Amino acid sequence: MQIIGVRIRKAGRILFYEPNEEELKKGDAVIVETSRGLEYGKIVTTPRELLADETIESEPGEPLKKIYRKATDEDLIQLKENQANEKAAFELCLQKIIEHELPMKLINVEYTFDVNKIIFFFTADGRVDFRDLVRDLAAIFKTRIELRQVGVRDEAKVLGGMGGCGRPLCCASFLEEFIPVSIRMAKDQNLSLNPTKISGVCGRLMCCLKYENDLYCENCPQQNVTFKPRQGSRVVVADGEGKVVAVSYSRRNATILLDTNKTVVASWEDILPVNAEDFETVESAAPIGESPQAVEEIQPITIEEPPPKPERSEKYERPRRIEAFNRRYNRNENAEQDTRPERPPRPRGDKNRRPPRRDYRK
Repeated sequence: MQIIGVRIRKAGRILFYEPNEEELKKGDAVIVETSRGLEYGKIVTTPRELLADETIESEPGEPLKKIYRKATDEDLIQLKENQANEKAAFELCLQKIIEHELPMKLINVEYTFDVNKIIFFFTADGRVDFRDLVRDLAAIFKTRIELRQVGVRDEAKVLGGMGGCGRPLCCASFLEEFIPVSIRMAKDQNLSLNPTKISGVCGRLMCCLKYENDLYCENCPQQNVTFKPRQGSRVVVADGEGKVVAVSYSRRNATILLDTNKTVVASWEDILPVNAEDFETVESAAPIGESPQAVEEIQPITIEEPPPKPERSEKYERPRRIEAFNRRYNRNENAEQDTRPERPPRPRGDKNRRPPRRDYRK
């Protein structure tokens, strides 16, 4: 079986399909079927044979599909009409957002090729109730409406721009997926820990910090060691410098109050100390090329058994200190136990009665 790679949008993921009977080559425009419907894409890889132990899906959770057909001139005209309608839908959605006073920022609008669905991309600080907005848009466009909230990195990928190096953004040019970047990469490369110098257009750490990190830290033993910040210590994170206010041992992260009165949560690997004494080692790793130190054998401790207690006889009685008892209570053994005269009984009529309690509640 042969497979061929198709890319729907620029710097997007490559989706693999099975070619049909038509002759296809790299660079041809085709119409493929995705989870959103029919889409217009271009072939970016030449057909190749699928290996026996290789399993490839067109999309996650979906089986391998065939290419629907090769694109024609009419399909190219339909694509240009969709792009023109996307601009009109963008302006209309902005007006509706202002009318409903929703705290959201619209980024982009995408039409599927068969206009089966319209997708609106937006960013927001939290959850947004846009149900009324969806009803208004569905009543206007008479098709399925989807509002998708994305992050700041996806916003930079969609909008594009120029980086600090003077070149187009990597995420908008060729990066298919975002790679994880930590501030420790900047520390290992002896870069400035100033967030304004190592952050990109999106406000996060620049993706290019990952490119040369393997050359700097190919044999870095400190990568295998995790440090835990102490509560109350001064640390540096990607968003700036601040103070640790809480440390989570189960999630291995810390809550940091920045100098700008903003609170962020970062993992232990993404935190650097201002003073090295403020960090504690959690896991110790031996340097590469050296064998770990031998652990001294612990000598077993022998505990001597106590001597056995003497067995008590059946007639054993505890000795009584009669002399001490008599001396304490001034008792004479020769004296009679009770020499006091008997007390005469008191008549019942002579008993003193306590006066009744006065009721103060009245």
